[in-house]
Amino acid sequence: MRKLIAPLLTVFLATGCSVLYKQPIYQGALVDPDNVSQLQAGMNRQQVSALLGTPSIQDPFHHDRWDYTATERVGRTGKTEIHNLVLFFEGDSLARWEGDYFPDRDKELIGNVRRQFGPNLPRQDSNRRR
Repeated sequence: MRKLIAPLLTVFLATGCSVLYKQPIYQGALVDPDNVSQLQAGMNRQQVSALLGTPSIQDPFHHDRWDYTATERVGRTGKTEIHNLVLFFEGDSLARWEGDYFPDRDKELIGNVRRQFGPNLPRQDSNRRR
């Protein structure tokens, strides 16, 4: 009986770790909202790529469409949230864009880390002397 107590205790403690903290899982392209606001109709593919980065999906059958897809899931069994920003080109110039993305994700992530770890993190102060 005593031989079973140590392995059972280890199993219960190991499974309890995932109950207390659920790590958010991000995959894909987190698009910066400032960069999306700078998009203009008529920009060429190179300008868009420099602004947003390479697309998550470049469909070989639809050369005039770029997809920036990102997913987020909290925990192993959490619901996966999917966001897709789609850009449409006519020839080499940007015609229009639609869809959604995670616009405030970076600010939210930084806020969560600061709340979790407190004042021990270095701050990025623009007034700091170097």
